[in-house]
Amino acid sequence: MKKRGVLCEEEKEVKKRKLLEQIGDGHLPYLSSKDDTFYDLWGSCYSKLTLLQAKHVPVDLHHTVQNAFLSLLRNGCLFQDLVRLKGKDIITPVSRILIGRPGYTYKYLKTRLFAVPWINDELNTQYSTRNLLETYKAFSDLNDFLYSQTVNELQKLGKIHKDNFFQHSEYKEQIKSDQRPSTSNYENVKLHSMESFNVTLINYMDPQNMSFLKEEPYFGMGKMAVSWHHDENLVEQSTVAVYNYSYQESSNDVNGEDEDPTRWHVGLKIAWDIETPGLLMPLSSGDCYLMLDDLNKTHQHCVIAGCQPRFSSTHRVAESSTGTLQYIKSQCNSALQNLHMNPDTGAADLKNLEPNVLGQTEEIHNEVEFEWLRQFWFQGKRYNKCTTFWKEAMTELEIHWKQMETMTSLVLKAIENENLTVDEKCNILKNILPPLVERQDLRHDWRERLREVDPLPPPSSIYLHLRMVHRAEV
Repeated sequence: MKKRGVLCEEEKEVKKRKLLEQIGDGHLPYLSSKDDTFYDLWGSCYSKLTLLQAKHVPVDLHHTVQNAFLSLLRNGCLFQDLVRLKGKDIITPVSRILIGRPGYTYKYLKTRLFAVPWINDELNTQYSTRNLLETYKAFSDLNDFLYSQTVNELQKLGKIHKDNFFQHSEYKEQIKSDQRPSTSNYENVKLHSMESFNVTLINYMDPQNMSFLKEEPYFGMGKMAVSWHHDENLVEQSTVAVYNYSYQESSNDVNGEDEDPTRWHVGLKIAWDIETPGLLMPLSSGDCYLMLDDLNKTHQHCVIAGCQPRFSSTHRVAESSTGTLQYIKSQCNSALQNLHMNPDTGAADLKNLEPNVLGQTEEIHNEVEFEWLRQFWFQGKRYNKCTTFWKEAMTELEIHWKQMETMTSLVLKAIENENLTVDEKCNILKNILPPLVERQDLRHDWRERLREVDPLPPPSSIYLHLRMVHRAEV
């Protein structure tokens, strides 16, 4: 289902073609820091973009975060993603890892990433090495710092008030401990401005290994490491905060020469606008920038490649209503309420044949299989390098999935039962047929994806079982 305010791929392509047609053979104007009116344009059209220079970030935090970036690289914890774009699986040139609250995920370009938990004192999470434990903690500390800076900047914009901030402190503590906030606090706080970042997407880009980078098409800003986009799957009007680290700075960067072409830049433009000049902001190592409030919705941004390898930690408020382990486990528990297991014989039976209940169970069945299990195992064994958290969680979800497979078989057997009337059978079929057809179609799609790419087969019974399901369907 397409979310309100979010363009589908087809609409984006239409708008992009129209914009390129309007531009013709030329380029749109943009301003960089060498232009006299750069700061005037920034203040008038890009005022919700804030730059926090490296000198304003605590030195100890720089040290721990930059070491954490290098630790991820040394330990092989940065991965290229297989994303779905224009009906094809494409390997991203950027290597990534998602870190965040335990059990949280982030989905972009039809690929779900599973957050390696940052430190939670109440969670007995196992990490590969002690070194990695400290690595993830560094990004949790950075997250807290960037959240405090975000609150300060939103206060300056008049988006929140100090009273709201203090009222929010209880809400924030509840969120940190994975508890549902009380209704009164939840409703009174402006979530789009106040909610703290729940995940960070770590990016690593080495332009020496990215010789195929495309030229920025609208303004002629240079080679793009990341093309124009809005960040997806975020709480509406939530801030995105980014820490930038180029770890082999050139001498020009050190001397602060903003226009050195070896530097990395972030480009911004008003979405689908050809009247307002674009903005090209240079980045020094250790700089942070904040895209506040609704800037991610009204504007698009890109990353223009420099010459040195670059890390970034992009902190965001992922839309998590259906994207947490807690959520999908509650869905499973809801579906399995209708399954009765005989403790003596182990025989399975359905408690009732209410059509709405059966239809909802089949929808949850699809959600578990296609939004979680297949998404996870399609990416191979990558998470084993980082933590045992998700392997354990997926093992539990596999058990629930198999139970729902049993429930589907029981429903089909019940339809064949002569004790049911024709109307009762029709009502059941009316509710279960749409999710069953969707399941058949999605299994076909995933079978094709597995043929196009050859991920490492995970040591999981569900992977083999799904292969058997596919063979049985052919």
